[in-house]
Amino acid sequence: MTDTVQVRVARESVETSTRAGGALADPSLRKGCPVHDLREHLRKAGLRPTRQRISLGWLLFAKGDRHVSAEMLYEEATLARVPVSLATVYNTLHQFTEAGLLRELAVDGSKTYFDTNVSDHHHFFLEGDDTLMDIPAPAVAVSDLPEPPPGMEVARVDVIVRLRRKA
Repeated sequence: MTDTVQVRVARESVETSTRAGGALADPSLRKGCPVHDLREHLRKAGLRPTRQRISLGWLLFAKGDRHVSAEMLYEEATLARVPVSLATVYNTLHQFTEAGLLRELAVDGSKTYFDTNVSDHHHFFLEGDDTLMDIPAPAVAVSDLPEPPPGMEVARVDVIVRLRRKA
C-alpha cells in the first residue's frame, strides 16, 4: 500500500470511527486498528488526537524507526495529500518531542532531525548524504563526564559520529 493510500485510509478510518454507527464505532472492533492505536498513543502522551496529528503520526510511525527532518515529513505529507503547512509540521514534531514520542537530534546548527526511536542509542551521520544511522547504545562507551553545575543533572548524552565516504 502506498503512503498516499495508507494516509487516505487512515484519515477515512478516523472520520468513520467518530461517526455514530460507523464501522469502528464499537470499541471492541477498534482494538488492533492502527489509527485507534495511534489515537490512544497520543492521548497517553497527553496530546489531543487531531486529524493533523494522526495523519502526521501515521506518516512518522507506520514505517518503523527512522530519522526525518521537518522538510522531509512535509514533503511526505504533501505527496500523501495531507493538508498541512510546514509550520504545522514543525509544531507537531516539537509537540511529539515534548511528549516523549520523538527524539530531537541537532546535527548541524541548521539541520535538525527527529528520531522515532526514543530508546538510548547513538548515531552515525553520513556527511554529504545527510543520512543518520543508529548505533546501538552498548557500542559506545561514554565515561568521565564533567560534574553538572549545582541544581542540574545530565538528562542524556547524544553521540553523533560523523562519517564521509573514502576517496
